Amino acid sequence: MKLLLIHTGGTIGMAETPEGLAPRKGLVEEAITKRLPQGTELITDVFNPLLDSADVGPAHWNRMLETIRSHPDATVIITHGTDTMAFTGAALSQALAGEVRRVILCGSMLPLGQEGDAEGNLDLAISAAMGTEPGVLLAFYGRLLAADGLIKHHSQEADSFRTQPQATPRTTKRRTFLDRKLAILTLSPGIPADAVEAILEKLDGAVLRIFGSGTAMNDTNLLKVLAEAVKSGKRLRAVSQCEAGGLSPGVYAAGASLWSTGIENGGTETPEAALIHLWLN
Repeated sequence: MKLLLIHTGGTIGMAETPEGLAPRKGLVEEAITKRLPQGTELITDVFNPLLDSADVGPAHWNRMLETIRSHPDATVIITHGTDTMAFTGAALSQALAGEVRRVILCGSMLPLGQEGDAEGNLDLAISAAMGTEPGVLLAFYGRLLAADGLIKHHSQEADSFRTQPQATPRTTKRRTFLDRKLAILTLSPGIPADAVEAILEKLDGAVLRIFGSGTAMNDTNLLKVLAEAVKSGKRLRAVSQCEAGGLSPGVYAAGASLWSTGIENGGTETPEAALIHLWLN
């Protein structure tokens, strides 16, 4: 069996320094090597410098995809920080859809060697890598979670992730991340229309987090800004601010004006999955 380890950084591979926790080369590679079954060929790609996941973005997703595709006969483990794990999970799930690959994401809330969750998560990731069913999964806190709809719901506890089922379309096209300017915007009570307009002016598109099953404030100026953005060619994709349930346009009259602007319905997509959808489609 061939196992490809892509170590991007994150808490799992950090160690104490006088300034606090910081990445240390070799920790993750050594821990995985000790745990591998006999006969496993380990291939490693270690980011240099190692990253805090707050710094992970489209260029890094493209690097991961390039490395994965250059080893078509290998199962993949990617070690990664937890803060942007949901973005990377959605990115790889959508970009690799249809390529019949098995990719296991792994991270931890405490570093290796601190009697926390790191060792158990790594053991689970290696065990999961022995499977054959294609998909992108997160190995965390004793569970394998579909990575296309991850939600980090707790910032401190070891049981920090949930997953929201997504409808990830299959494709035969190999996709990478283009140079697009995108963002997630939350529509909140009292948000000035001119502020939204100024932000959208700098973007190619945006995910809009709207209320409940699909409503927003009945602000004539804001609705005009959204309609004009769509008319100019900017893609605006809406998702719910609720963690589950998704959008149902037309249920409430209060949402009629919003949907008339031409925004897209993200359905049950997480904000992270909706953002990746805009990047890839």
